[in-house]
Amino acid sequence: MTEHRTARTGRGRRARGRNAATLAALVLAVGLVVAGVVGIVQQGRPPAETPTLPDLRGNRVDAAPGLAPSPAAVRRMDVRAADGAAFRVPGVGLDVPLRSLVTVDDEVQPPTFTDAFWIRDLGTSTRTPTAGTVFVAMHSLRGGGVGPGNALYDTATGAARVSVDDVVEVAGVRYVVTGTRTVPKPSISGDTSVWADVPGRLVVITCLERPDGGPSRENFVVEARLADGSTPTGVGRASGAADARTGPAGKSR
Repeated sequence: MTEHRTARTGRGRRARGRNAATLAALVLAVGLVVAGVVGIVQQGRPPAETPTLPDLRGNRVDAAPGLAPSPAAVRRMDVRAADGAAFRVPGVGLDVPLRSLVTVDDEVQPPTFTDAFWIRDLGTSTRTPTAGTVFVAMHSLRGGGVGPGNALYDTATGAARVSVDDVVEVAGVRYVVTGTRTVPKPSISGDTSVWADVPGRLVVITCLERPDGGPSRENFVVEARLADGSTPTGVGRASGAADARTGPAGKSR
């Protein structure tokens, strides 16, 4: 399917077409619950109008047709601010707000290009990291757009920019990276090693964008473990949120 997107800046609208200077595809759409495990894919229904959202550089970028969550879906996500909490990877200069949401019909589609999102109904809470895995999703953009996920790898080569033992901070809790990998979109839903709920573990998922500007075919996954002596700072509880817990199938109890 031919994709057409419009990139906008403060100076006005740029030309539409495959070669638009800033190209944005909504990164994460989850779907397909396989053996109770939620997988990341790109899918969705075409919206009535293509929404535009700011990226990390302040440019307005258009979501790829068919990948934007509907207003009704966004309401069901129950997006919450996390009381000033942040998602940080100091080694690559990433420091963005941490918000939270829940899956909708077994899908995750972060509604902004500028935030990291803790998925409240998978794994454990950011406030109880020793109880299980904390799952975080964020957008990457292509064609000149910049989302949080772009800091994690080199878009031109696909090589990881984060390294083993790099620090990742989630709502004040420190983790250290244990590895990175790419997982094809069609197979991630059944990859139990991604979705395992392991005490003291962090999983960060974004799309691996292609240097040719084509649609993403793989997910980029960062795994980390809780740093020795790291404990929650008390910052980062989503407003009004109860701590999320999950059972063996990865869904909230």
